[in-house]
Amino acid sequence: MGTREVYEEKLRTRNLDRDPTLNLGLCSPQCPRYQWLGYCLNIHFVYPQMSILKYLGTSRHKLFAAGKYPKVLSFSTFHTTPNSSVELHSQEEEVVIALGSNVGDRLHNFKEALKLMKNSGINITRHACLYETAPAYVTDQPRFINSAVRAVTKLGPHELLSTLKRIEKDLGRIDGIRYGPRPIDLDILFYGKYKVRSDILTVPHERIWERPFVMAPLMDLLGSAIDSDTVAAWHSFSGHSGGLSGLWEDLGSESLIGEEGMYRVIPVANGLLDWSLKTSVMGILNVTPDSFSDGGNFLSVESAVSQVRIMISEGADMIDIGAQSTRPMASRISVEEELGRLIPILEAVVSMPEAEGKLISVDTFYSEVALEAVSNGAHLINDVSAGQLDCNMFKVMADLDVPYVAMHMRGDPSTMQNSENMKYDNVCKEISSELYSRVREAEMSGIPAWRIIIDPGIGFSKKTEHNLEILWGLPDIRKEIGTRSLSISHAPMLIGPSRKRFLSEICPRPVVERDPATIASVTAGILGGANIVRVHNVKDNLDAVKVCDAILRQKSSYMKSRH
Repeated sequence: MGTREVYEEKLRTRNLDRDPTLNLGLCSPQCPRYQWLGYCLNIHFVYPQMSILKYLGTSRHKLFAAGKYPKVLSFSTFHTTPNSSVELHSQEEEVVIALGSNVGDRLHNFKEALKLMKNSGINITRHACLYETAPAYVTDQPRFINSAVRAVTKLGPHELLSTLKRIEKDLGRIDGIRYGPRPIDLDILFYGKYKVRSDILTVPHERIWERPFVMAPLMDLLGSAIDSDTVAAWHSFSGHSGGLSGLWEDLGSESLIGEEGMYRVIPVANGLLDWSLKTSVMGILNVTPDSFSDGGNFLSVESAVSQVRIMISEGADMIDIGAQSTRPMASRISVEEELGRLIPILEAVVSMPEAEGKLISVDTFYSEVALEAVSNGAHLINDVSAGQLDCNMFKVMADLDVPYVAMHMRGDPSTMQNSENMKYDNVCKEISSELYSRVREAEMSGIPAWRIIIDPGIGFSKKTEHNLEILWGLPDIRKEIGTRSLSISHAPMLIGPSRKRFLSEICPRPVVERDPATIASVTAGILGGANIVRVHNVKDNLDAVKVCDAILRQKSSYMKSRH
């Protein structure tokens, strides 16, 4: 038996722990034994407590010559035949997995896939946006929804593949036409810093670079900054001098959204909402005795229903029902009292014929109220505290299939306007950082990014100058969040300046006469990128919304014509 055959036999009989001549930790990359291992065997075996992935064919690469990508990293290519080995892997690796579905209840398929992945040792850390896309390759089939997740796992690459295939089967996928209809499709896009080549698995996925419906969610998962060697490796695998970002730009980047049959959507009310088509108007219904603008006006079911009917007739897309005041210095009421105010009115509003096709939101920071509200027909939850006032909110929302509005606020309504909570050095940057940290925790708790709406919290722990900075700084807030997560920076943004005190400090008028000032602030917000405006006076604000949307459409048309 030759030297090579001796090493093959030793490795196949798994004598790494008994034969020091095979202790790769003692070898340099130039050692012949090291090179033979990366070359001659179609197996993947792990030395006890140490992944062989670290050692197979290691080479060092400078990522890009440009200063934008200055990191030096190490990654490997390894070739395996999974049937010839038992794959053991004790080191946690970061992975990217793409999801697609176009058969059955597509959103339910996604939810179940995420749940089964978590139960199988795939711990999801980030979610991309959700896209509805036209089918590719085989075009005579239903439209897909597509997304992707980042996760960490101790599963080896082929174990991971087997796990994903089992999940696909459990969710009803059967062998059929390649690129044809399927209830769920799960693809490994990246596995750590490694390239994988085998008969059944290629990583990075070989067709990433040509598919906008894969590239869009992949880019969502990456911040605009390169924050780790693993992310740097993913950029390098693209083969583009500008990394994945440069490749995405070459494909068309954001210009592709809304074109080529691909739309960024949020799932709500058993449908998919493309919030880019127009600005949504959310009408405010306070069923409280002490709200600053309309407290005590709509306490009865009859008066509440009458007000909702008026707002819908004036063009409201959404109705936001609040049964607990969050005005400055408001006292907190119990869950039971809030539910007592809310549920009779919510039930009546949901059953209104006029409410058909409208979205009903409930404004609450209590998880128990959120759960009951959704059980009684609410389509989304609007939480002014972004989970800070109820530690169970994220856990409850993770199990509910409704969008979640996370708003920036410091403290609670009784403390938010104290001097400490209104101290900022850079209001937009600090709002971005603090709001992102809340959304990040929500994601880690299981709320997908494609169900999150962000709100910078105008009037909550803000002085007048802060509120004005928010209105002209909405693009900066998105950009700052985008350095950490592009998916969250793409989320729908809600603003609620309606009749708030800062307007009276500029235009000294009583609450009921603040609608013109509200319209001005709503106009500034929409032109700065707000997607949902929360207002008391639907009729007059809707006119402002329509004009702003027309301006933005004209601007978009003009910019496209120049290119």
